[in-house]
Amino acid sequence: MKKKNLITWGIALLCPILTFYLLEWYLRNPFKTMRFSAQCLNIIFFELLLFFLFGLFGSLRASLLTQSGFFMVYGLANYFVLDFRSAPIMPWDIYSLKTAASVADNFQYKLDKQAVFVLILFVLLLVLESRLVFSIKKKRCPRLITALLCLILLTGFTRMLHEDSAIRRFRLYDKLFTPTTMVYKDGTAVAFLMELRYLSVEKPPGYQAKKAEALLHTLNEDASKANISAGTASKKPNIIVIMNEAFSDLSLLGDFTCNEDYMPYVHSLQQGVDNTQTGYLNVSVLGGNTANTEFEFLTGHTMAFLPQGSVPYQQYLNGETPSIASLLKEQGYSTVAMHPYHASGWERDKVYDWFGFDSFLALPDFADAPIIRKYVSDQGCYDKIIELYEQKEENTPLFVFNVTMQNHSSYTDAYPNFTPEITVEGNSSDALNHYLSLMKLSDEAFEELTAYFAGQEEETIIVMFGDHQPTDSVSSPILKQNGKSHSTLTPEETLLKYKVPYVVWSNFDIPAASGLESSPNYLGAEVMQLCGLPLSGYQTWLLSLSQEYPVVTSQTVMTPDGSYHETAKTNGALDDYRMLQYYQLFDQ
Repeated sequence: MKKKNLITWGIALLCPILTFYLLEWYLRNPFKTMRFSAQCLNIIFFELLLFFLFGLFGSLRASLLTQSGFFMVYGLANYFVLDFRSAPIMPWDIYSLKTAASVADNFQYKLDKQAVFVLILFVLLLVLESRLVFSIKKKRCPRLITALLCLILLTGFTRMLHEDSAIRRFRLYDKLFTPTTMVYKDGTAVAFLMELRYLSVEKPPGYQAKKAEALLHTLNEDASKANISAGTASKKPNIIVIMNEAFSDLSLLGDFTCNEDYMPYVHSLQQGVDNTQTGYLNVSVLGGNTANTEFEFLTGHTMAFLPQGSVPYQQYLNGETPSIASLLKEQGYSTVAMHPYHASGWERDKVYDWFGFDSFLALPDFADAPIIRKYVSDQGCYDKIIELYEQKEENTPLFVFNVTMQNHSSYTDAYPNFTPEITVEGNSSDALNHYLSLMKLSDEAFEELTAYFAGQEEETIIVMFGDHQPTDSVSSPILKQNGKSHSTLTPEETLLKYKVPYVVWSNFDIPAASGLESSPNYLGAEVMQLCGLPLSGYQTWLLSLSQEYPVVTSQTVMTPDGSYHETAKTNGALDDYRMLQYYQLFDQ
């Protein structure tokens, strides 16, 4: 090889290394967070990828530009995704591309100085790579052999990363329930390759489908006998469930003072009111993946036993699935799902049908609804619920599951139809003030909805809870005022970011309670029990489990003494839960 070519290749082999470090530098200094062994593994991947591309293209320049250009864009996308939902891009996000595209213009895209600097360096790297000329385009056979060999090596490299022995040998971090830490410690590329292991859900240890089937059969038989013994429910109350987009009380994260209360009605209910139960719902997601909270509520399953960041609606459901909707439908309820946005988001137009909903009202059904910013308001949703109630057939109870849209991010843009009323003293964050002002509007609309049904003769129960807290960028000013940041929170403080208020209100007698702790997988069965309705065997079993573990999420499990434990370290009844869920999702 000529001296010029040797120099060209010498420089070229440095380029994947620079690409790797620039990719990591979008988020943090990799030399401070990554072990040397993890850095070496990432560099091996980038070098193998370069030779694979060279085998495909036969051009060194094209291969380098493709690799660096892709990771420049990928790193930028990962930077924003991490900011918006507090979790990096993961393999199963490919299933969410359509939903992501539909809401992409709702976010505020801002780069910090470090990210801008990285972009500039990437551009300079691309300029350098454009000057490295070496080509073997005419040598097709050697090229294809090179590409095939590299593909085999990349496949073997990936499989090696899936082995527990390799994880121990290279001291890699493999805790999937903290994907951001995984990226920081293992590197973006290696973490992504490790996560491929979880695209399909592994069977629980010692799992036997027949054993799960037998247990579920026994639970259903016992529930059936109990339901027969209890007799037919004398009344079937209307059930209205509102999963309110990003509805949360950020005072959990730290003290701050506003010019006025941003949710006075909910706060008054939390003080204790007849026929009302309030508490905090511990959810599995933060800043996004709304569909996972509704999946847990409607099915009774939990994200604790599924890969962190996965979306069951898009990955694991492909046909008729038992849910609260199908159970209530069997009991004579008219079942309606509502979401005033695109019906295809999170594949809801398919999933709701599989869940047993009679109908699904989406954005076109809210043509005349009032708009806040650019979304249908909570008030518009509640007007539609009242319309459904007033138009329903007599003696046919109504079940409505409403996913609102009013409070969706971003929270920084100005709109002529939205004037923020809430301001935080000593804080000039537009995002925070706008967000809290939206909470005030949600609070007012919810009060009006309960006031309407308080005046109705038909028994009605209304459940309202948030799907998740907003992105960290909204709550950061509160933490800063309290001398904290998201990166310095203790594990216990971090769990506070996964709590949202929930309210169960009724116009008939139910036990009053406040300060409750629950999780979405239990809440549906708890509501049906309050209504005096027959439960499935699975629901009855879940209510029994909740006495031992009041909270089960992908982030934690809670025991009755209020202490929290890692979800991954489960045994006993939780092992049975994992087994029953796996059977119903993948084997039944």
